[in-house]
Amino acid sequence: MSSEIAKEWKNLENDSNKEKNIKRFKDIIDRNIDSGDILLIEGEVGITFELVNWAKEKGIIIAHDCRIGSREYALNTARVMAANGIKAYIYESLRSTPELSFGVRYKGCMSGIVVTASHNPAEYNGYKVYWDDGAQVVDPHAPAIVDEVNKISTLEEIKVISEEEGREKGLIIQLDHKIDDDYIAAIKKQTIHTDIPGKEDFKIVYTPLHGTGGRPMKRILSDFGYNFEVVKEQIEPDGNFPTVVYANPEEVAAFKLGTKLGNEIGAQLILANDPDADRIGIAIRDDKNEWYYPNGNQVGLLLLQYLLNYKKDIPADAQVITTVVSTPMIDVVAPAKNVGVMKTLTGFKYIGQKIRQFENKELKGSYLFGFEESYGYLIGTHARDKDALVTSMVISEMATYYHSKGTSIYKELQKLYEKFGYYLEGIKSVTLKGKDGIEQMAALMSNLRENVKDELLGKKIKIKRDFFSHKEHNLETGEEKEINLPKENVLQFVLEDNTFITARPSGTEPKIKFYFSVNADSNENVKAKLDKTMEEFSKFIGL
Repeated sequence: MSSEIAKEWKNLENDSNKEKNIKRFKDIIDRNIDSGDILLIEGEVGITFELVNWAKEKGIIIAHDCRIGSREYALNTARVMAANGIKAYIYESLRSTPELSFGVRYKGCMSGIVVTASHNPAEYNGYKVYWDDGAQVVDPHAPAIVDEVNKISTLEEIKVISEEEGREKGLIIQLDHKIDDDYIAAIKKQTIHTDIPGKEDFKIVYTPLHGTGGRPMKRILSDFGYNFEVVKEQIEPDGNFPTVVYANPEEVAAFKLGTKLGNEIGAQLILANDPDADRIGIAIRDDKNEWYYPNGNQVGLLLLQYLLNYKKDIPADAQVITTVVSTPMIDVVAPAKNVGVMKTLTGFKYIGQKIRQFENKELKGSYLFGFEESYGYLIGTHARDKDALVTSMVISEMATYYHSKGTSIYKELQKLYEKFGYYLEGIKSVTLKGKDGIEQMAALMSNLRENVKDELLGKKIKIKRDFFSHKEHNLETGEEKEINLPKENVLQFVLEDNTFITARPSGTEPKIKFYFSVNADSNENVKAKLDKTMEEFSKFIGL
């Protein structure tokens, strides 16, 4: 794309009406795949002063969560941007990650930043960086940003001005509440059933786990008339997360206060968001009225089935997007309703990228729904990152609607299994500390890549996928084909009984994750099969 834009730019440069051509070129960039391609033109034809100023004027939008120091980090970011002549829009207080994603396109910014460490422990903090489509940065922008950061050798090189000066110059701009209202309005458009009989009889418990979700989620649930109570000990933002060890809805322990309140009031559903409100975990009642905690794959399948059954005007070319480590059950559920499935690498940024490619007609299809196994979902395209707030709304609606029809989320999950087979997933995470750990991890991946050829755990390998070499080898047919995804050090084995085993080392720390998926003919047998597979594989790799 950069070469195409560069060619167009050369044509415009040769034209005498420069002012007119600058505007034309801006329009070209706005229409093209990625306005960030102006950053790639530099090496080919040079970026003009006018274009740089245009990019600065588009500016950046900045949000932050409740963590200790997040507000200060956000303001310092705005001060640095302002010092470099870049307009910085900033929220007046904490906001969720999905609202930041929404805000990038809402304000027409070149980029966005949210200061958060998501679901990590209290001592962590960090940045999530977004491009002009509202999705987290991917190639080529991610490595280009890192390269620019690495060029700085001392803090003295960084330009910075005071917050006061930035505001006086009109370079630090505080956002008003209209953006909040419009974000919530966009979320509400994803509702399907609004008039549900007996809504007041279905009780919901909600907790933001001390994070950013409390205020907007209470507003959404109240506006739709749901019967809910919040976990009072966790409703106020607190970066110390005093009531949980991990403010992570993937952990059953995070639901302790929620289930306590749920038992007291007779609730049927518990919703828990992580601190930046991009992940959502739930607890539901099973057939024995005990609390059941669906995993991320199960919630994704339930949401998809609900959309497929009740959403109106689903396009004929609709696609659901998930990751290579998410449940393969999606490959039978979606096609049953004539919906396509696309797989990406792990990380919702790649799902966001697919939405952009659909919109720009680079890919055939229309976005319907995206999810990943790590409790991240996006219904709608108002944001380009996982959004726990819209998902919490739809889950509340789904649970209440099923209740009004004499069924439940748990019963509907069992119906899915009865129809399509029983699938179950598990994850084994191994930390290998120190230099020896990194070497051990590299040796482990090398052994799996080079020495596991035809058989694994006593079963024939049907398909071997190497996402580093971009090769998929079908051992049954001998066919080999390209994997059209970015390069990543990931290996996946599909065994003769359709067991999936995936190895994925971390790129930032000496940790490796192994993902497992099995299927069987009953809940009891699929659980036993998963336990056995994970145990045998642990022995096989010696960890």
